[in-house]
Amino acid sequence: MNSIEADTQQLSPLLIALFKGVLYQDRSPELWQGLIKLQAPVRDYIDVLGLELIFDEAEGYAYFRQRLPVEGETERPRLVTRRQLSYPVSLLLVLLRKKLAEHDASGAEPRLILHREQLVDMMRVFLPDTANEARLMDRIDAHINKVVELGFLRRLRGQDAQFEIRRILKAFVDAQWLAGFEDKLKGYGEHIAGDH
Repeated sequence: MNSIEADTQQLSPLLIALFKGVLYQDRSPELWQGLIKLQAPVRDYIDVLGLELIFDEAEGYAYFRQRLPVEGETERPRLVTRRQLSYPVSLLLVLLRKKLAEHDASGAEPRLILHREQLVDMMRVFLPDTANEARLMDRIDAHINKVVELGFLRRLRGQDAQFEIRRILKAFVDAQWLAGFEDKLKGYGEHIAGDH
């Protein structure tokens, strides 16, 4: 088997893994090493589809994103779907992103682990008061589960009430997204205050 055939055999599982979602260095070390070696062929292959490879070697994640059309190029149909997030899920993402920024500024270890109660306390401040505490907890748990499903939180094995904030959150919730959401949050807070 020559090196081109070997590269092709490595390229196929790598592309499939990336089309399925985010590739993490700690979860798939063999595929990660393949990506380091085959970055150029991966980029060439997906460019034809209007995608780009987001590869953060320092943080240990990679994924495909729809490439913005360059000037003069017609926009291609979207291969990667966009999802509209609910207010509580967006709120939780913003709160997690701020927590991650504070954690990084403190110079502590790279992983940030939070307990379910910490997540609940973070969200409770921004949600309307309710007489039905059990229903509120169910709703917050549903929002947490959605963020887990999106891949921004990961449950620790054997500890369902402990979550690791995945560092990929930094790529999706950037400074511009945060600023826009904070403006909406202020308006929402003023609206709630006006109702009381």
